[in-house]
Amino acid sequence: MIPQLPLALRWPRRQRFEHFHAGANAAALAAVEALAREPDAPWLYLHGPAGSGKSHLLMAACQAAGEAGRGVQYLPLARIADRAAAIRGVAGGALLAFDDLDAIAGEREAEHALFDLYNRAKAEGAALLFAAEATPTQLGLGLPDLRSRLGACTRFALQPLDDAERREVLKAQAGLRGIELDEGVLDWLFARHTRDLGALLDLLDRLDQASLAAQRRVTIPFLRGLLREAESSAP
Repeated sequence: MIPQLPLALRWPRRQRFEHFHAGANAAALAAVEALAREPDAPWLYLHGPAGSGKSHLLMAACQAAGEAGRGVQYLPLARIADRAAAIRGVAGGALLAFDDLDAIAGEREAEHALFDLYNRAKAEGAALLFAAEATPTQLGLGLPDLRSRLGACTRFALQPLDDAERREVLKAQAGLRGIELDEGVLDWLFARHTRDLGALLDLLDRLDQASLAAQRRVTIPFLRGLLREAESSAP
C-alpha cells in the first residue's frame, strides 16, 4: 500500500521539522521547509548515507504541507513491490515526495514512469522532492533523460550527525525530561548501542518511563538492566 497524505496520525511523531537536528544540514533543512510551504520553491534532490535524515525531511515536508492544506503524497520506493505501477498511480497533489529513489535504478518501466510524472508535475505546477543515497549520475539509471531531469533539481548532500553532536542532542533531550546523563553513562551507551539518533531517542523514552517507575537515576547498571530486558523480550 502507498502511504498517501494527509494522514497525520500515521507519521512517526518525531518526523517533523522541529525534531530535525540539522548539524551540517541547516541549508538543506531551510530549503525543504521552503518547498513544503512555498509553491514556487525549487524542486529538491537530497542524497546521503543512511542515518543522514533524508526520510525525516521528506516526511516532515509532507506533514507541514498537509497541515497547510496542500495535497501531498509520499512514496517509500524501496518498500513498494510494483514501483512502476505505484508511480503511474500518483494522481494530483501539490507536493510529491519520492524516498529511496535508488530502488528504481535499472527498472525500465519505473524509470519511464517517473520521467513521465516529472514532466506532468512540471506542467501541473506540483512540487517534487527526491531522496536517495547517490547523486543522479551515480544512481545507475538507464534512462538518460531521467538523469537529466533529476540533475536539474537543487541538490543537497546530507551528512549524518557525528558522535559528539548525537551526544549533545541526547543530553539536551534528557535534560528536557529531567534526566541527567553523565559522561560515563554516555560512553557506555555509545560503545554498546546503535548510534542511530532515532533509536537513541526511542531508548531515552524507555529510560524516562523506567526511571520514573523505579524512582531511580540513570546509571550504567540501570541502563544495562533495561537493555538486557529489552533484548530478552525481543521476538
